[in-house]
Amino acid sequence: MSYVSALDVESLAAIDMHVHVEVDDHGHNALPQELVDAASKYFKAQGPRPSLDDIAEMYRERNMAAVVFTVDAHRALGHQPNSSEEIALGAARNNDVLIPFGSVDPTSGPEALERARLLAGDYGVRGFKFHPTVQGFDPSGQQFYPLWEVLQSLGLPVIFHTGQTGIGAGLPGGFGLKLGLSNPILLDAVAADFPELQIIMAHPSVPWQEEAIAVATHKANVWIDLSGWSPKYFPEILVRQANSVLQNKVLFGSDFPLISPDRWLNDFAELTLKDEVRPKILKDNAVRLLGLNDRVA
Repeated sequence: MSYVSALDVESLAAIDMHVHVEVDDHGHNALPQELVDAASKYFKAQGPRPSLDDIAEMYRERNMAAVVFTVDAHRALGHQPNSSEEIALGAARNNDVLIPFGSVDPTSGPEALERARLLAGDYGVRGFKFHPTVQGFDPSGQQFYPLWEVLQSLGLPVIFHTGQTGIGAGLPGGFGLKLGLSNPILLDAVAADFPELQIIMAHPSVPWQEEAIAVATHKANVWIDLSGWSPKYFPEILVRQANSVLQNKVLFGSDFPLISPDRWLNDFAELTLKDEVRPKILKDNAVRLLGLNDRVA
């Protein structure tokens, strides 16, 4: 069953562009337990992780939609990922509130291209999620260009983790994960060489916030989602640019279940933003990026 959206876009209060499915329907964790524990400690997010259906019900109660995904890093972590196919099927049965993104491991070569086509064609995913630090790759590397070419040809947006990460935080050597792979400046080359590929830089990109702003300002096909941080901790320059030159390119994202949408939205309400900017960030920019007004519910 391929995903077909049934969103009532006009009635939605917001669209959360960044929600992780950390535990699948079989109880399998998307990450090794040591990394789950470290991320929970970093984000102070204790307790069991919700299932996909629980996520859908939570967003349904709030009259919001959510983009849901996992990260396939099986080669770097030696850990079986959650299934993007199952996430797409789960989103299909909750298509009034969920939007599925797929994930493939870029380091798997031709297999990544085949899986990307499969997930888009047979399962109807609406985009793809990558985490260069966790997946262990430099997105500007020429060996990954065939994958970006496929995704550009499919007309699907891609979310790249940028900046520091709570995954591996506090562990010896950070579990071997390299933060520099998530410097947003590495995405500048990708955006330049694939101008029709819509690239979302996830998170305030600390400590490279100015690099992220430079890329998003310069490249028409680059966006920023605001997930992973409470808005009260956003860098001042990010708030200033989101309120002005980047107001049409910034997206609401929570990073649930590590940060709840309720907490994020409560803190977002305290930011000094123009009245006309808030609905753009919360919903309108995502509707335009995802082409939701072009889809019949």
